[in-house]
Amino acid sequence: MAPRLLVHTRTTGYRHDSIPDAVAAVREFTDVDVDATEDPAALEQPLDGYAAVVFLSTSGEILTPAGRARLAAYVEAGGGFAGVHAAACTEYDWPYYGELLGARFDRHPEYQPGRALVEDHDHPATRHLPAAWDFADEWYDFRDNPRGRVRVLLRADETSYDGGGTGDDHPLAWCREQGAGRVFYTALGHAREAYRDSGFLAHLHGGVAWAARLVQ
Repeated sequence: MAPRLLVHTRTTGYRHDSIPDAVAAVREFTDVDVDATEDPAALEQPLDGYAAVVFLSTSGEILTPAGRARLAAYVEAGGGFAGVHAAACTEYDWPYYGELLGARFDRHPEYQPGRALVEDHDHPATRHLPAAWDFADEWYDFRDNPRGRVRVLLRADETSYDGGGTGDDHPLAWCREQGAGRVFYTALGHAREAYRDSGFLAHLHGGVAWAARLVQ
């Protein structure tokens, strides 16, 4: 049997038009089966059968107290977690989630072309990328810089776009460990076009596969 992913896309805040495209793209990953849901009750059930839980542009408060407890226990015991784009705009009222993800969304300039710089090529999410990767996105700023708490994989080059608010050290994608579990986050993935971009899809697939322990 192929490993399974639980892809959660519930929103109680801003909802991205790209969510259906994102789910469809993840379903195309050849080495996993995908259960996609917006039902918070899905996170209240045992998660042990999943290689990873993916929050795909979720927003707002989306989990019940039982779901929070279940997700935390799953990750602490060795489960994988991946957050994509607006996953950083999620569960502001749950302190553990901010620790789990590594940082919380603050603001972003308008959607526009820019450049991401690879800091760490020795990771499945980045090993295929050029050192400087031209892409279009919203270039999220975060409330706190996660460096020191996470392994930074990509950072934004704020000289390549208008309106950046972080400065020279602007982490954009990273991974970390939480308990016995693995966590991956990428701030990219705003637009529908991202989920037809081969470079971004390889970035996303590599990060999710790492969190799920499908690759080293």
